[in-house]
Amino acid sequence: MTRTTRSFRSTAALAAVAALGLLATATACGGDGDSTDTAADGKPVTLTYWTWTLGAKSTVDAFNKTHKDIKVELTEIPSGTEGYSKLANAVKAGNAPDVATIEYQMVPEFASQGNLIDLTEHAGETVKTKFPQGIQDLVTFGGKTWTVPYDAAPQLYYYRTDLFKKFGIDVPTTWDEFEAAAEKVKKQDKSVRLASMPKNDPALLAALSWQAGAKWFSVEGDAWKPAVDDAATTKVAAYWDGLIEDDLVQSYTGYSPEETKARTSGKTLSFLGASWSAGGMRTAMPDLAGKWAVAPLPNWGTAATGNYGGTSYGVLKGSDNAAAAAEFITWLTTDKAGVEARLADLESPSSALPANPEMREVAAAKFDTDYLNGQDLYALASEQAETIVPGWTWGPNQMDVYTAVQDETAKSDFTAGVKAGQQKAESGITERGLKLAK
Repeated sequence: MTRTTRSFRSTAALAAVAALGLLATATACGGDGDSTDTAADGKPVTLTYWTWTLGAKSTVDAFNKTHKDIKVELTEIPSGTEGYSKLANAVKAGNAPDVATIEYQMVPEFASQGNLIDLTEHAGETVKTKFPQGIQDLVTFGGKTWTVPYDAAPQLYYYRTDLFKKFGIDVPTTWDEFEAAAEKVKKQDKSVRLASMPKNDPALLAALSWQAGAKWFSVEGDAWKPAVDDAATTKVAAYWDGLIEDDLVQSYTGYSPEETKARTSGKTLSFLGASWSAGGMRTAMPDLAGKWAVAPLPNWGTAATGNYGGTSYGVLKGSDNAAAAAEFITWLTTDKAGVEARLADLESPSSALPANPEMREVAAAKFDTDYLNGQDLYALASEQAETIVPGWTWGPNQMDVYTAVQDETAKSDFTAGVKAGQQKAESGITERGLKLAK
């Protein structure tokens, strides 16, 4: 339970990013935020905290009960591009929260746009000493710490044990086996499908491409080289386009009532997720406890996975409470009580895999394994974290790329979506005044 993850990004690429001057804007605009632990009038410092993550309410409640000098006020926001647009707009409007959840793929973009306060003084040592190097590399650029990691998110495969037995299918270990299983399910019952591939979740497509060996962005000298439509991604897009065209998988909107209903009614037998998926299953499908199991994600012939999300916490530009915010964030990410509180939320329990190896044992001990029929989710997730393909680099305009992929995929297919993503990556780099590799 104490394994560390492999490097998600290459150190060389990170050094090159810093050399590009990518963080010049952030350095110039994100330096405010000096704070003391209590307000001048002696009252507790009030922090505003925006997130979509499960377990947030119980975490905030526990922190407020045990900390007299800081009070945290929680606001839930949407995940994905909608949530990030809300955060970016709040910074522009001057009413951003003190603390926000920032997924790893958004840290470079938010830092380069000046949306984040440099946390080196307040949390740099914590990041350096509490997290594996690969995780540090996701939140530290140009010698500055921009956010504090919470979890790692290797992809996992969730499936209905009872229905797999009914249809006589084994858990697929490769994508060829996955397609064969999908054909077998459809042949037996034309109203049932093995899985659904949502068209509104570019993060999932990115993770699947990552697993296949794609590298959406890289740095050559002093220039960015986007490759959202590289050979590996094109292979992944074509694979899922083929399954959808042949009606072997569904394509429900991700996280929609329709998607959940298909799973609860037995019309969808499995889905692609990560460790954080398990917590939501308990609340969305409580009557199916003991009928789900989790396995490594099918692969292309070699054990590998991509990082499907993974979150950190940052302090947004405009906050006057950086020190207090860092104290709250440090408690969230590295304190036993903070991790236990997140898992204790009965209404929206979390099952995220802590990036801090010391906290994985804490999470595993606290997490209720009954839903997965006693399976050790944290042991499996830790093992799969070791297979995350190194060398992936997130781009400087990731949110726009995601939006382009999602919009075009919805109108057409994944193949068209990645082409649109590539076009947006190229134009966005140029529009931001960065150099585009030829």
